[in-house]
Amino acid sequence: MVNKTALDEGGTPTRISTIVAASALAANHTPSAIVRYLDQYVVGQDEAKRTLAVVVYAHYKKLLGAARLNASIAKSNVLLVGPTGTGKTLLCQTLSNAIGVPFVTADATSLAQTRYVNEEIEAILLRLLGQANGDMAKAQHGIVFIDEIDKLKSAGGQLRSTSGEGVQHALLKIMEGSLVKLNATQAIDTSNILFICGGAFVGLDKIRAGKPNYGFISIGDSANQRILDKLNARIKPTDLIEFGLIPEFTGRLPVIANLQDLSRATLVRIMTEPKNSIYQQFRDIMQEQGVALEIAPRVFVEVAELALEYKVGARSLRGIFEEMMTPVLYAVPDLPQVRKIVFSSLFTNPALLDAAGIEADNPVAW
Repeated sequence: MVNKTALDEGGTPTRISTIVAASALAANHTPSAIVRYLDQYVVGQDEAKRTLAVVVYAHYKKLLGAARLNASIAKSNVLLVGPTGTGKTLLCQTLSNAIGVPFVTADATSLAQTRYVNEEIEAILLRLLGQANGDMAKAQHGIVFIDEIDKLKSAGGQLRSTSGEGVQHALLKIMEGSLVKLNATQAIDTSNILFICGGAFVGLDKIRAGKPNYGFISIGDSANQRILDKLNARIKPTDLIEFGLIPEFTGRLPVIANLQDLSRATLVRIMTEPKNSIYQQFRDIMQEQGVALEIAPRVFVEVAELALEYKVGARSLRGIFEEMMTPVLYAVPDLPQVRKIVFSSLFTNPALLDAAGIEADNPVAW
């Protein structure tokens, strides 16, 4: 079998035994190399990138060591906390692409709405096996991302629904490591699968606001204030328990990374900077038709401001951008004389220019 890693510095796929393929591929790259890859596709969230890179690097290094010693490892599963649309899923997907391991996503809300949680969990692991093209060894070194984990909370010490706590208990076993039967002939060992959970955790900041800082600890003059500030900013297990996660589940997520709200400037960068940015995607579409697409900086700012009003982070950017481009995509195929499209504002019609730079008639009402 051949496994490929997007970070292979020589540009040649790394070929190794599938038994430890994912472990070796991931462990061969430093955290800084992983972050550099993430930077090409994910804008901002530098702290979360570094945290994930270190966790992944250490995880697969530990797997390699355990394989040599025929031992087991203690996993450092991750919890990503941040508002909706801040890039939690994108970070995890890009991370899996970077290190070349199978990756699947799941929705904790959907798990909580079914009567057959264990069957749904088996279905998730089956999808992971599918992403590994049926290679069980690769699947058992993959990554599972479970979003909206905060929806499983209990409120005020009482469960909002029994399904919420039930899902947490069902996830406990596979997150720590267990043998899960997938069908009559196959079972997957989750001991080496890295689990990343994510959620917005609305209201957690209020819980943390009432907690004392580490200022009461006796410190000397040489204490690093930056370290103390970081400790104070950290989300603590007790905060998550008060929020509504059960202690056992919180204990399976020892690493916690915060994702920040996206600013207007960051939203503009998201539309323009990544290798696969939405702007570049539409430029490529137009280029295939021999048409240049030019969008003024002002337009990106206007799109970002509108997205901020929607309060769903980067999720709304594509919808706004698609709506802006739809009339152009409709009209241009029927206008062979058009060679350039210029947007100067989100709120005015774009200019359709011919080869001489003269504005062409526009048959479509914007």
